[in-house]
Order: sequence, then C-alpha cells, then structure tokens
Amino acid sequence: MDKVRVAVVGAGRWAQRAHLPGWSRDPRVEVVALVDSDRQVLGEAARLFGVRRTAGDYREVLDDPSIDVVDVVTANTAHFEVSAAAIEAGKHVLCEKPVHRDYRETKALADAARAKGLLTKLGFTFRYAPAVRYAKSLVDAGFIGTPYVFNGFEQNSQWIDPATPMRQVDPDADPEVIATSSIEGYGAPIIDIMHWWAGARLTSVVGTMRNFLPERVVRATGRSQRLNIDDGDMWICEFDTDIIASIQSSYVTVGNLPGIEARLYGSEGALIVRLVEEAGRCQTIRTATKDDPEFVEREIPAEFFPPGGSSTEDWDSLFYANLCADFTTEILAGGGTNQGDFAQGALVQETINAFEASFRRRAWVDFPLGGAA
Repeated sequence: MDKVRVAVVGAGRWAQRAHLPGWSRDPRVEVVALVDSDRQVLGEAARLFGVRRTAGDYREVLDDPSIDVVDVVTANTAHFEVSAAAIEAGKHVLCEKPVHRDYRETKALADAARAKGLLTKLGFTFRYAPAVRYAKSLVDAGFIGTPYVFNGFEQNSQWIDPATPMRQVDPDADPEVIATSSIEGYGAPIIDIMHWWAGARLTSVVGTMRNFLPERVVRATGRSQRLNIDDGDMWICEFDTDIIASIQSSYVTVGNLPGIEARLYGSEGALIVRLVEEAGRCQTIRTATKDDPEFVEREIPAEFFPPGGSSTEDWDSLFYANLCADFTTEILAGGGTNQGDFAQGALVQETINAFEASFRRRAWVDFPLGGAA
C-alpha cells in the first residue's frame, strides 16, 4: 500500500474544521468518499474539499475494496454502529469519542479489530498537539525523573451563558439525577493524557460532579428547560506506583478555548503544557528542574509539527493534522504500532464510568471496574 484511501462519514462542522483538513494535508492520503444524511451539508463539504463521491448512507461505502479507512464523525449515538459495521467490513477505523458510553462495548470492538488485523484510532485530538507530543518525549527521556503528581484541567466557559444552545443529552433522563456531560464530552482528552504520561496502572478513583446552571436553551427546540448535567467536576486518582493525579473538567470555568492544561511533577523536574489560544498562539510548554525551579517557556521543535505547521494556526486543524498523519503512518507501516486506539478509548471510558460510579456511591471506587487487570 502506497496511499491510504479514506471515506469520511459525517460532513458537519467538526469534519470540516478538523478531519477533512487533516486528511487533505497529507499527500499519502486521498479522501475518496464523503457520507452524510443532510444533502446540503454533504454538498457543501464535498465542494469545499474536492470530494467527488458522496452518499447519504454509510453502508454504501463499506463494500468498496478500494477504501482502507472509515472515519466516523457522526453524532455520538451512531459512533458504535458505524464503527462496528466498518470493522466487520474489514476497514481501519478512526472514530470520534466516545465509541460507546459503556467501556465494555468499546473494548469488544477493539478486540474485534485486533482479531482482523485492523487498526483503530480515537479522536483524542489533544494527544497529538505538538506541545503534548514534545512533553511526552521529555518524560520518556527522563527529564521528569520519577513522576509524582499529575494535574489535568479541561475547562472553558463555552456554556457559562445559559442562553447558549446545547444539545440535550437524553430527552428521557430523570431531571432529579445529574447526568455525565462535561467529564465525558470534554474530560476524555485530559484523562487520555493522564494515562499516557503516568505510565502506570490506575487503581482507584474518587470525586464529585456539580450542576451550576440548572436551565439552559436546548438546541433542538430553542427553548430553555431543565438540563441536569455535570457542568463541573473534580476527581482524584491513585495508581499502582506512587504517582497520584487530579482531573477537573467544566463548561463554566472562564477561559479561552480549547482550555487544556496538563502538569506533571517528578523527582528531577516538572512541565506544564497549555493548549489555550493566548497571545496569538494555540499552545505553550514550560519546564523547570529541581536545581532551577523557575518555570521557563520552551520552543517546540519542528519535528513535532506537521509539515508547514506552527503554533499560530488554528488548533483544531493543526492537532488533527498530526493525528491523521500518525494514523496514516501506522497503516502504511503495517506493524503493531497503534497509539490512541479503541483499547485506549475503552480505558478512558472505563475511567469515566468509574468516576460516575464514585459520585453515585459517594465513595472511592476500585479500578478496573471489571476486577483485576
């Protein structure tokens, strides 16, 4: 294989801001088909990105042997269905998170793909930020030493105004029971980074969720109603080494998008990565050592950027270009390397499920949820 041929299922806003620009940036990739049930959105995206073949149903592209990858950018409720069908059809799959709200279903798909020799990847966009990749290289090189403490923040004020329309999570949900929202929709990327950087096995979690704005405008109706969701939460995590971690996610903490900050402190040094649009840049990394504890900003080496990339461009297309390039390299290499895959997605979703269980029980919850790892 010398070229990867991709069918993108879902042609809406995120496909046009991240996925399609990411694939289009790589000369080793050709987007050969675009699928969406909304014919107007489909036509606009096809014209914008020069995709000739379009379809209204994803099943129309699964039997095409020339398609190597199915990229799932649909509504969350269709992620599992489309991914499962694509794997069954023998396609590599990139899927936006979550694959499924039950980690066991995501793990089942990971196992199915592995049994067929297929690669999978989750839309953990921030894992592929040049600053995050550079930080991981420093951790691997021993800059941190023995890791002690991880702090992760996924926060912004995107929905601090209750008049800002929001998609209703579940129309049939019990309004008296708070539902996971921020921790699942926005917390997953920082949980992914926590696991990746910690390099240890999670053993127990505890935390809480809060709903600060009871009524919000629902996007589908344009009317304000009770949405009992977690728009703020906080968690503590223990691992099988001495490292401990905290995670916070929120829709109502004032700050710029995308609002990721990851901190790692160790025996030799510390680092702070901010993925926040500030002063015309979308990312920064600062480091300190035990001998020189004042944090200083580091320049991110060019090797961690996609060709022509810089910290002054839009974060979504920049980070996703790295994600798409990484998946393309893994597929073309034909080996066993597959970072950020469905198995990692299952681990992140199981962590979220454990967080929710801790809140419901008002107690520490052992991890993994299914028993011994």
